[in-house]
Amino acid sequence: MIEARPTLLIMAKAPRLGQGKSRLAAELGRVEAWRINRGLHAYTMRAVRGPRWRTLLCVTPDRARALRLPGIWPSDIPRISQGGGDLGTRLARALRGRRMVAVIGTDCPEITRAYLAAAFSALKRRPFALGPARDGGFWLLAARRGSDAASAMAPVRWSTQYAAADVIRNLGARDVALLATLRDIDTAADLRA
Repeated sequence: MIEARPTLLIMAKAPRLGQGKSRLAAELGRVEAWRINRGLHAYTMRAVRGPRWRTLLCVTPDRARALRLPGIWPSDIPRISQGGGDLGTRLARALRGRRMVAVIGTDCPEITRAYLAAAFSALKRRPFALGPARDGGFWLLAARRGSDAASAMAPVRWSTQYAAADVIRNLGARDVALLATLRDIDTAADLRA
């Protein structure tokens, strides 16, 4: 059955000490990176929830579905597992079979409900929408048909300055509505900016 509302998938790696944000941890230390990561998760959950779309938290590792993180991961947001594989495999799995779907991460402090609404609105004009990040990645990918987007998740040079360009190439540039370019937080320089 197709949902009447669009679906927002939040791809989230459990914010645990020493896990995730490895580039930030290398520069600022594990504890500070963990603190910042938890703050980014909490901000994302507050900033993007809205009545116009259904929100799902897509978590890794899979056992994080049962993880209690009061004030960071709201208990009323349904959780699904990302499963194994590289980022492209996990994104494809999350997108497949969904309609009017957008996927985001948890490290873009500039994200708002207005940006998400613009992404879903862009799907009226084009089959895909992509929000580029300043570092060459992307903060959002949206699709009318998630299965079509899922097939574009490889080959992609993940975690490089080419990730967004690779996804756009795979989707077909004419079919992609480009959204605002936002900054995500991967390094200390991103944090300072």
